[in-house]
Amino acid sequence: MKIPMYQVDAFTDRLFHGNPAAVCFPEQWPDHSVMHRIAAENNLSETAFAVPMEDGYHLRWFTPEVEVELCGHATLATAHVLMTHKGVTNDTIKFHTKSGLLTVTKKEDLYSMDLPARFPQAVDVPSDLVDGLQATPKLVLKDMNYLAVFETEKEVRQLKPRFRILSRITYAGFICTAPSQDEKYDFVSRYFAPYAGINEDPVTGSAHTTLTTYWSKKLNKKELVGHQISRRGGVVYCRDKGGRTEISGKAVTFFTGEIDV
Repeated sequence: MKIPMYQVDAFTDRLFHGNPAAVCFPEQWPDHSVMHRIAAENNLSETAFAVPMEDGYHLRWFTPEVEVELCGHATLATAHVLMTHKGVTNDTIKFHTKSGLLTVTKKEDLYSMDLPARFPQAVDVPSDLVDGLQATPKLVLKDMNYLAVFETEKEVRQLKPRFRILSRITYAGFICTAPSQDEKYDFVSRYFAPYAGINEDPVTGSAHTTLTTYWSKKLNKKELVGHQISRRGGVVYCRDKGGRTEISGKAVTFFTGEIDV
């Protein structure tokens, strides 16, 4: 089976920055194990698979280890490929996913995703979280991820996680955040998900559904700009819409090709 594949750097307008995602367009669904192996072979934080439907596309996402329920940057990357390389002329694309119906709308060079909002709740701090981060946050909340809030950007930048310890906390990633010291941004973040085979994700769209609801309430703002301060770095534009979150960013294509499996 020959499958067209693209690699896109998402949440950036510069190559070698943002979060790289592979996007595959099989004519029909490959076996589940084949998609796992393709994602493992790509060894990126996510590989997306998109198959056309009558009113849009069925979209699935795989890390090198697991299939996930939501991936923002690979969704943005898929929309970029469809609108830039695959001849889609509509301003809005519908994606049917495990997280329900998602839409991506393009305005100029910005792709905006309408995603379910997440509302983290304060929880007791697991000892493995503190030991794994080698730091104690001022507050820990949780939805499907842990949200560790720190006082300063410097603390988040200086985190040196012990991923073996963090991986003991299964089926949860770790969003670490603080106010930004740069006035261009409202907050900074980093994201770790060793259970899913991703020690540190460069830029995490889905994490910003949690970050948006937290910082929107904290800062009393509906529109925010997040800076994910991984080594590659990326910028995420966020809007709190109540039960939904608008996550926006730019994208640039790294390569186009074809795989044979």
